[in-house]
Amino acid sequence: MSEDCTHTNTIRKVTPSAKGCEECLKTGSWWVHLRVCRTCGHVGCCDQSPNKHATAHFHATGHPIIEGYDPPEGWGWCYVDEVFLDLGDDTTPQDGPIPRFV
Repeated sequence: MSEDCTHTNTIRKVTPSAKGCEECLKTGSWWVHLRVCRTCGHVGCCDQSPNKHATAHFHATGHPIIEGYDPPEGWGWCYVDEVFLDLGDDTTPQDGPIPRFV
């Protein structure tokens, strides 16, 4: 974990909310990479995706830390402190096959 992040105490073991970006699956949109919220398990798309749902989730909820989830990549990002985190083996397993759109 990073010593520069003051939000590591918010990291939880979570169950992913969907098998892809939750909002994109509902609207038929596509994504580039997935991020999972380590507070509640919301799965959203990255900022290189057209809709940037992971960042939108942070702005709506204030949940500070996401994890690279496509596949689990072992890193996190704190939106508040703007730092990467090394999650090591504390990654969220994927829930079944993730559909590919790009």
